[in-house]
Amino acid sequence: MPYRTPDAGNPRVQRTRDRMLAAARELLAEAGTAGLTYSALAERAGVTRQTLYRHWPARPALLADMILEGSAGDYPEPGEDPATVAAAWLTSLRDGFRDPARRAVVLAVSAQADADPDSAEALALLSADRRAALNDLLRPSGIQVTAEEYPLLYGPVLARIIFERAEATDAFTAAVVAQWLAGRQWRKASG
Repeated sequence: MPYRTPDAGNPRVQRTRDRMLAAARELLAEAGTAGLTYSALAERAGVTRQTLYRHWPARPALLADMILEGSAGDYPEPGEDPATVAAAWLTSLRDGFRDPARRAVVLAVSAQADADPDSAEALALLSADRRAALNDLLRPSGIQVTAEEYPLLYGPVLARIIFERAEATDAFTAAVVAQWLAGRQWRKASG
């Protein structure tokens, strides 16, 4: 029998998926990444392991979706002004960190990435996904963010939120974007 994937357009499937993600976030908060097994999650969510595997054939995909799915707030629109697009994207990133469950997942997965290959792979998937999303938004401007410059854009915002435990205000975000664009100009002129 061929492998079947869930029908994302089916409201019942989406409710089940949302319930599984909520249970996964709860379980992660209680037991850490090591305790987030498919057996424990199936029991917590009231589904079979087969259902979990249909949604997430590999654990890194589950960890990434725990972070990406269910985002609150508006997602930016593509645009021709890279400063406006990048600022809106960073604001969306900042707003995602205001959700305590999502923030806890990001911190737990990041903390375990050195010891847990699934967490490391989830972070790589997350980074690639978010950079691709940002580049889609920036496409009308003609700018594409390379893997090397991507951390220069989001890094200051995450440092402000996670390490400094301070608000990444709109003014701070605008300054980060201005610095990033100035750096692009300098690299272009000197390269």
